[in-house]
Amino acid sequence: MPSAKIVYASMTGNTEEIADVVAEALENLNIDVETVECTNAEPDDFENVDLCIVATYTYGDGDLPDEIVDFYEDLADVDLTGKIFGTCGSGDTFYDDFCKSVDDFTERFIETGATKGAESVKIDLAAEEEDIQKLEAFAKELVSKL
Repeated sequence: MPSAKIVYASMTGNTEEIADVVAEALENLNIDVETVECTNAEPDDFENVDLCIVATYTYGDGDLPDEIVDFYEDLADVDLTGKIFGTCGSGDTFYDDFCKSVDDFTERFIETGATKGAESVKIDLAAEEEDIQKLEAFAKELVSKL
């Protein structure tokens, strides 16, 4: 059975909910999913799965959340050639750099040699019905690349 690991950072619970929606959508597509909060994850854990997913929020003016910085930095040292990745997360459209951390992780994954499996999903604050549909489509597109 194909496998996926979702690593997330969440302060308010919005991004954790996003990770859960993606996990459920993947499980419905017969993917074995593990969801891990970023402080309990290591980037080389991605070497043992088929799909590598990061769900993060953006802090302040486009900054990575403090708790995911080490994970982000260590990800640069991992070779994920042949892996499929996806990024998603929440932000606040009040800020100029809306969901910039999602883009930062997309760039970092490309540097690891991983292949982008779907367009990133960026959600304003909490996921609503329309956002949930986007996340389910995101999961489906990732699986189609396996």
